[in-house]
Amino acid sequence: MSAQSEGNYAEALQNYYEAMRLEIDPYDRSYILYNIGLIHTSNGEHTKALKYYFRALERNPFLPQAFNNMVVICHYVRLSPL
Repeated sequence: MSAQSEGNYAEALQNYYEAMRLEIDPYDRSYILYNIGLIHTSNGEHTKALKYYFRALERNPFLPQAFNNMVVICHYVRLSPL
């Protein structure tokens, strides 16, 4: 997460993809997917971000921040979440 907080999104994405490869717990994977979505949101890649938020919610339906970010993207960018 330090790479992400420092704005080094390329490195952060590599770290998260590696974490996804190693992590087996669906709850923990949901937060990794959520963080990948955050990076795509920051990069303006809204369609990719929505996909990762949705994947996070598939593993953890009680992740309100993912719902919130999806709604914000859909509202401001006028995208359909499905």
